[in-house]
Amino acid sequence: MAQPLTSGVAGDIHLLLGNEAIVRGAIEAGVEVVTCYPGTPSSEVPDTFFHLSKGGNFSFEYSINEKVALEVGGGATLGGALTLTTMKHVGVNVAADPLMTLAYIGTPGGLVLLSADDPGCHSSQNEQDNRIYARLAGLPVFEPASAQEAKEMTRQALLLSRQWEQPVMLRTTTRLNHLRGPVQFGEVRKPTPAGEPVKNPNRFVPIPAVARARHAQLLKKFEEIGTWAETTPFNNVSGKGEIGVAVSGISRTYLADALMEFGIDGNVRVLSLGFSNPLPNKTCTDFLNSVKRLLVIEEGEPVLENELRVLAQRASLEIEILGKGFAGLTRLGEYDTRIVGKALAKIADINPPPASTCSILPETLSALPKRPPNLCAGCPHRATYYTVRQVFRDTVFYSSDIGCYTLGILPPLAMADFLLDMGSSVSAGCGFARASGKTVVAFIGDSTFFHSGITGVINAVFNNHDLLLVVLDNGTTAMTGGQPHPGVEVHAQGPNPVQVSIEGLLAASGVTEVRTVNPMNLKATRAALDELKEMTGVRALIARAPCIIHARRILKTKSDQVAYVPTTTNSIRACLETLSCPAFTVGQDSAIAIDETACTGCMVCLQVSKDIKAHKRRNK
Repeated sequence: MAQPLTSGVAGDIHLLLGNEAIVRGAIEAGVEVVTCYPGTPSSEVPDTFFHLSKGGNFSFEYSINEKVALEVGGGATLGGALTLTTMKHVGVNVAADPLMTLAYIGTPGGLVLLSADDPGCHSSQNEQDNRIYARLAGLPVFEPASAQEAKEMTRQALLLSRQWEQPVMLRTTTRLNHLRGPVQFGEVRKPTPAGEPVKNPNRFVPIPAVARARHAQLLKKFEEIGTWAETTPFNNVSGKGEIGVAVSGISRTYLADALMEFGIDGNVRVLSLGFSNPLPNKTCTDFLNSVKRLLVIEEGEPVLENELRVLAQRASLEIEILGKGFAGLTRLGEYDTRIVGKALAKIADINPPPASTCSILPETLSALPKRPPNLCAGCPHRATYYTVRQVFRDTVFYSSDIGCYTLGILPPLAMADFLLDMGSSVSAGCGFARASGKTVVAFIGDSTFFHSGITGVINAVFNNHDLLLVVLDNGTTAMTGGQPHPGVEVHAQGPNPVQVSIEGLLAASGVTEVRTVNPMNLKATRAALDELKEMTGVRALIARAPCIIHARRILKTKSDQVAYVPTTTNSIRACLETLSCPAFTVGQDSAIAIDETACTGCMVCLQVSKDIKAHKRRNK
């Protein structure tokens, strides 16, 4: 079956996910190299490139972390390749070191960094606004507000990056990445290298003398790009009146909806910024001079607001600028049409029309059952956590990490006492143990171990820390959609021919006491934990069993049996209370049963309760 992202021709219109539109834009630009570390809400971009890579005219890789992804991308652009590197917003923290230097030395082949921000913390540990990173590094920034713009801006960003020889940030947010919209395709440019790489250490080797000169070049280039910002169609002024609204990012869509809904479209003067750094200073100053009151609408930090305040002060303009703190506009979470409309109505001094959104009463919503995040039925992490809790209970502190297994935070598993960032369970666990004198059990997933756990292990051995490390190896990068990593046996495109051994890396790092178990075997896991419990120093348990979704989709394995509760007993109640598998159901009469459609046949519950039985899965 033909894939429209690669086979579609100019003029075709397809309904695309925002992330798919980004892929099409990169293909239209003639992208040659794509690197990434997966992370929601960016994951569908590299996943789509991965599935297209066998027949694509580009090179693609899942790198082991964001720093490596940007360094590979940086090397590729220095070699003349048009390059896209993708990650979620917190990944830019990991990649910040090469990012700052790339802005100095430049990108001859062209390089775009996709930073997918996550206002509202849908799947992240913070809401950081990476427009601030762009200001810090001196990166031009595109902020699409529709699927069509996602495609157009990706294409333009890549081509302009090559023209300017400067890295460019494509800054998206969760709502943009995951919306769907019609996208009209354009012409596909044939991938063409920028030319033969040129040796130029006076540019590309930023020793202090070179870096000082390159900083001056960056500032000069940034000023030139600011002139371009005055003419780009991605920035525009529309409407009329003494009330103005300046808006960037996905909030441009919310504003357009609110203006239309209120019937005042065209009667408010709007400065819409799709290219938000550097600002088109003349356009912005002229806009400020044309209105009496200004409302600034932007998710996250008051970046645009503060820059417009500076421009107004420099031009000695008497204008009231309203932003964060006005009419419910906050630095927290996502905006929507309702939030933007409320602020618009207040500054325009109008009564908004009745809300046409969902009319579910608050009492109805409060009566709905809560659905806390939970590990899947049959997840091997649940079995590991259960056994660890049986051995250690609350006598130790549990250092957690980023991945599916963080969902073990809730009772009755309660397997997370602190967490900093990806890979931190090892390092932070060591620091906690040394400072407190308490025993620490640190959990890290296989993908996170490769991402940034290895350095923590080496540091722990070198500094003689006391830590029990539990590597939760489920054979994939499960939380972000099952992407491969160096340790997987099989991924979506087949067997991994160069599998990297976690045991081998631990041994090479100096960890001499390593035990590998199948966590579904509770007895064997407990025996290994009991043994490791009595040791000191850095020691490790590798709990290896496939993610249940990965097993079904990729490994094509499925149990032909399910668990069964003949009658509710105290033993079964205790099993539910300590294991908390979501395949268990509790009836109105407090009778416990097992949902055959949810049960995966892992049979961990049989090992926990003698009163649970197994039987053949019924064919539906």
